[in-house]
Amino acid sequence: MSDRVRLAVLPTPVLSAERLHAVLGGDPIWVKRDDLTGFGVAGNKARPLEFLLGDAVRRSRDLLVTGGGPDSNFVAAAALAARVTGLGCDVVTTVADGTPDGANLQLARAAGARLHRVAERREQIDSVVAELAADRTAQGYRPVAVPRGGSTPIGAVGFARAAHELADQVAGGLLPEPAVIAIAVGSGGSAAGLLAGLAATGLRSRLLGLSVSRPPAEADAVVRRLATGCAAVLGAPAPDPDRWEIRDARGPGFGVAGPTDRAAAVLALRTEGLLLDDTYGAKAFAGTVRRARTGGTGPVLYWHTGGLPSAVAHLGDTADAADPPDLGGDLP
Repeated sequence: MSDRVRLAVLPTPVLSAERLHAVLGGDPIWVKRDDLTGFGVAGNKARPLEFLLGDAVRRSRDLLVTGGGPDSNFVAAAALAARVTGLGCDVVTTVADGTPDGANLQLARAAGARLHRVAERREQIDSVVAELAADRTAQGYRPVAVPRGGSTPIGAVGFARAAHELADQVAGGLLPEPAVIAIAVGSGGSAAGLLAGLAATGLRSRLLGLSVSRPPAEADAVVRRLATGCAAVLGAPAPDPDRWEIRDARGPGFGVAGPTDRAAAVLALRTEGLLLDDTYGAKAFAGTVRRARTGGTGPVLYWHTGGLPSAVAHLGDTADAADPPDLGGDLP
């Protein structure tokens, strides 16, 4: 698939979390640094946006309509991507009028996006996005409607390419072949793309999804559907469902880190200098640590998806936390 707008600086690096391993023991943990994609603070969201915007430009669209919650990393990244590709941008958000914008919504506005605070719940956002796109069409625009997280078969192509990028790094000796690749699952596009992409590589790694927002069964169905659609877009082999598993990482609720998640975030910060957000990173990293400590199967790769603005906003929650050796015992 050639409809691509170059946004990210790729490949993103991989690193061995040796200091973390010294604290935890168990299987070695490696980190895929998609927080360093180099496009604003978009993190992993730069990957799907390259293909979503490439497709929009090919079809001569002039407006991107999308949405997300108040801490959505995707809406900020989408607003920036729209601006640099010459499209306008409308963002639907759940934040009520009068509520101060968080860092991601401030960034979206700074990039020129128009915010529409009309959805009462996150689950309503995609339908409101579709309605707004229809209204914009009636007004003479040529919009493209993109659901939360950019999770479509076309958006997932970005992570199918990332699977090949990782395979090249393994072949080049930059890291051992992971036994397990662990990634946060929200709207599902990243995991779906990896699942589709892995089927076309020589890697034998299993994919572990840590569901941070949906019940695992619901998230599983979404990922499988998107992975199948992504493979069809690419004309690639069908995804192998036996290489995929999903675990519940929702904790106290969407965007809220529980004590174990918070401990994992502090541990990552104080051993490897990694900043993890409450919505995705901390929860997925806690699940990664559990697998590494109990798996006994080989190297575990944590896919760091980014979320820098949200991570910085929660730094105050870690200021008085214990040092990493104590935290290691607190992580189940």
